[in-house]
Amino acid sequence: MLQFSKYQIGAILGLVIFGALFAAPNFLSEESRANLPGFLPRTTINLGLDLRGGSYLLLGVDTDKVIQDRMRATMADIRRELRPDRAAGRDRVAIDTLVYNENTNVISLRLRDASQLEEARERVGDVTDAGAFNAALGLGTRTFQVSVSGARIDIEMTADARRDFSSEAVRDSIEVVRRRIDPTGNKEVAIQPQGEARIVVQVPGDNDPEALKALINRTGQLTFHREDPSVDPVDAQSGLLPPGRMLTPFADFANSGEISIVLVEDPEITGDMVVNASSSANPDSGGFQINFEFDNRGAMRFGDYTRNNIGARFAIVLDNEVISAPVIQGAITQGQGRITGDFSAAEAAQTALLIRSGALPAELTTLEQRSVGPDLGADSVRAGTLALIIGFIAVIIYMIASYGRFGVYADVALVANLVLIAGALSLFGSTLTLPGIAGIVLTVGMAVDANVLIFERIREELSNGKSPINAAEIGYQKAWSAILDANVTTFFAAMIMFLLGAGPVRGFAITLAVGVVTSVFTAYVLTRVLAGQYLLSRRPKQLRL
Repeated sequence: MLQFSKYQIGAILGLVIFGALFAAPNFLSEESRANLPGFLPRTTINLGLDLRGGSYLLLGVDTDKVIQDRMRATMADIRRELRPDRAAGRDRVAIDTLVYNENTNVISLRLRDASQLEEARERVGDVTDAGAFNAALGLGTRTFQVSVSGARIDIEMTADARRDFSSEAVRDSIEVVRRRIDPTGNKEVAIQPQGEARIVVQVPGDNDPEALKALINRTGQLTFHREDPSVDPVDAQSGLLPPGRMLTPFADFANSGEISIVLVEDPEITGDMVVNASSSANPDSGGFQINFEFDNRGAMRFGDYTRNNIGARFAIVLDNEVISAPVIQGAITQGQGRITGDFSAAEAAQTALLIRSGALPAELTTLEQRSVGPDLGADSVRAGTLALIIGFIAVIIYMIASYGRFGVYADVALVANLVLIAGALSLFGSTLTLPGIAGIVLTVGMAVDANVLIFERIREELSNGKSPINAAEIGYQKAWSAILDANVTTFFAAMIMFLLGAGPVRGFAITLAVGVVTSVFTAYVLTRVLAGQYLLSRRPKQLRL
């Protein structure tokens, strides 16, 4: 138990040195870290919102609108599917009514001619069966339930699909918000779900929650609509707006000279079909433009529409404002396009970012917001550091007073334990919060538990007449089961807190879990190396603990 080869000792000391190298940048200034040699690590522990200050937002996700948008898109697909298709040799299915009831979440299709029921059912099936199972989530959830009664077809979204789409909307909202706040990925933002339809956003170092809200709450919803030239915008503004039409204002930078335009409410193409967007100089006007690119589905639909509607206006709408309404000059089949207007460089870049980062799948409402000042964080750091220092000194004094030379070994292991914790947190880029500091303070006390068990067992063996070497070997051997049980249960408790908790609970769980692993290593392995080197080299006849 006490014998280690030179390679084993080298590996143990190397691990401690490795931890010290990763912990070192935390004690250097930013300028000093930048001047470090390339082979040395530069990552540091990130300070959380409660230590560094910043903005906190609690957002609500309108999952009901997600379901409604899905159903409206399905209704538009059904309407499109019932149109005549010359290539497939299919005639038009005459529709009496096609409506969506938001309260019952049902699309109702009533036919003018009951003899077309089978044809209509087949075409509706082409739409609903194409997404019959939510394959994207891999859950095998049926999306729609179709029922037929006389000349009427009802399409209803299943409860499982509604639940899955709501969860998906929360996850997608988190990803979109993350891309908007941290497009380069170098900020320490914390964005996580809370409950079924809420999102917590924490941005350390940002003390302007209003600006954060303005960036987040832009829906970024990009849609392409056909114009209805039969309706005068002036009449529409007076209230003479037919069903299925919407009066949409032009954005300030559209520079069209028009105030508003009447569009068909159902979009021909949606923003989820756009895979990329960027800003560049406009070679025609000398200003700036936005370039976009469709996926295969969007490219096909865009090509078909522009081919069949040459000479008509096609409006591009972003967040309920028309940013461009060009006249279609010819078929655009390459799946690419551009949006021109009176864009400044900043407007073009920000609009491209919104399109590129994706539209929010649902509207976000701010339920709570607050700004945490750095002064509170500084006080927390000072208080936590003071508690850590006091606890550390108290443990060192107690161990030396209780166990003499072996207490010194335990104190060396304790210092190594703190170094390894700091190195591990830096290596993984973890965010340290105030509860995380509490976890480290707790780890300092727990770190010597294993040594107390070992040393007390050695005392018992010495009192039973064993030699110092035999007593140490038996002490380390017999105490291992108790050490393992205690630390494994603590580690599992930390993992449960990490998986089920959120925010500060997770910060505490991370430092506790890391501290458990490092304390077992330093207390059981490192002290055994130090004790073994002393006992096997000196071979004392008596051992005082």
